[in-house]
Amino acid sequence: KKKLKISGRELVSVPAQVFGLDQLQVLEMSPERESCLRYRMELLPREIGHLRNLTCLYLDSNNLKKIPAEIGTLGHLERLTLSNNSLSSLPPEMGALQRLHSLHLANNSLTELPAPLCQLRSLTFLDVSDNKIGTIPSSIRQLEKLETLLLLFNSLESLPEDVCLLRNLRTLWLGNNHLQSLPASFGELVNLDWAYSYCSCNFEGNPLENPPPEVCSRGPKEIRDYFLSFHRT
Repeated sequence: KKKLKISGRELVSVPAQVFGLDQLQVLEMSPERESCLRYRMELLPREIGHLRNLTCLYLDSNNLKKIPAEIGTLGHLERLTLSNNSLSSLPPEMGALQRLHSLHLANNSLTELPAPLCQLRSLTFLDVSDNKIGTIPSSIRQLEKLETLLLLFNSLESLPEDVCLLRNLRTLWLGNNHLQSLPASFGELVNLDWAYSYCSCNFEGNPLENPPPEVCSRGPKEIRDYFLSFHRT
């Protein structure tokens, strides 16, 4: 089999037979979203490293507290979903996943953006919403291909200038943090969509000044108009 979905109301572990499927490409152990279930698997076995051909690994809505170092051996992995777990850290070995382009970490217990993530040069989608992240490391500038960065519902008090070097960003959600200002170079993120019908840059729930002078002095007029309309609402 190339694709396998494991489900069960009381799922607590991975059947040992799975790790013998060395041609497996897609492994899904997440409950269906509409089912409102949450599995109870707390540990991803080290044997996950045997599945060297995996391209997609779905582990949302479990109770995972730790990811084994062997995750770094999955050199073909392109998509990894770990949202809605109990993770407070990630292994440094994750930095070896150089084909990874989509990583979901929303609703965990992360307090910082783990350094290994900034080594993932192929990453185009990163969701770390609803954690307790208070700072963004300067090494984030290494994510040259990043197009989507979701940081909603965290504890950010400032946004580093390094984020403004992510010139391929198309979607940046920063709602419900503690941001009071933005970097002077924020307006240089010219690929962000400032259309009124759908804005790819979200700031709702932050105590931002109106309008942020360091932003309105640079970048397109649409940025200033966005903040003015955002303040009125």
